Amino acid sequence: MTYSNMWRRLAQIYEEGEAKAIARLVYEQRYHLTLADLCIGKDTQLSANCQAELEEITQRLERHEPVQYVLGHTEFYGRPFIVTPAVLIPRPETQELCQWVVEAFREDLSEVSILDIGTGSGCIAVTLAAELPGAKVTAWDISADALAIARENALRNNVHVNFELRDALNCQLPSVNCHLSTIISNPPYICHKEKTQMETNVLEHEPATALFVPDDDPLLFYRAIARYGLTALKPGGSLYFEINPLYVAELREMLQTMCYRDIQTRDDQYGKTRMLKARL
Repeated sequence: MTYSNMWRRLAQIYEEGEAKAIARLVYEQRYHLTLADLCIGKDTQLSANCQAELEEITQRLERHEPVQYVLGHTEFYGRPFIVTPAVLIPRPETQELCQWVVEAFREDLSEVSILDIGTGSGCIAVTLAAELPGAKVTAWDISADALAIARENALRNNVHVNFELRDALNCQLPSVNCHLSTIISNPPYICHKEKTQMETNVLEHEPATALFVPDDDPLLFYRAIARYGLTALKPGGSLYFEINPLYVAELREMLQTMCYRDIQTRDDQYGKTRMLKARL
């Protein structure tokens, strides 16, 4: 197996540029071979064991398994994160959501308390704990398997996050009201009717419970989280959401009826309205 062999096989299911990028990532991260190394043929010098492993990796990739799951890790906000099929693969737009929160609090960390609902890999909570030292960060998820990954990622990045097994749709009101500065969430927001527009590697391998909501209730998680925020947020506290661009108007209207104000949206790097902030 060589770099050229791998990307040409992957080009049967991915566009050529993406196939080459995936193959380069495998060689760089698993075997520490740079593009320059590949150009001078160092991929042909790997051991028989490495060649056998490369064949196994290629077969997994040919079955549309995401390269991040195959390698067992990815990078988010410049930091390493373990990922398995128990958690979503962190996306670039989620990095942009984190950056929005960091911008808001970097100058003033006095008594900042943040809750990440539906933490998955912990990418949001761990990033905010690292970027905003001194902030108190809590993270919830309904999946014990996801929380185990998130805890490992907090350890790997040397930050403290309070992880809790909690269901976002059955949030009990906090025992001490109005204590949070911010609630942030990248909840399930894709309707089942949108599946036809999605890539096979996402549909067949990433956790459906972290992706999908009923077609007749696309705001299901936003409503539950915003309702919890009415009691849990300090006056002037904020919600930060990653959102489905198809339902921006409906989400804005719902939050307005719940007395949230100063509602702002931001586009991601691809020009899609993907983030929303609202103040209580």
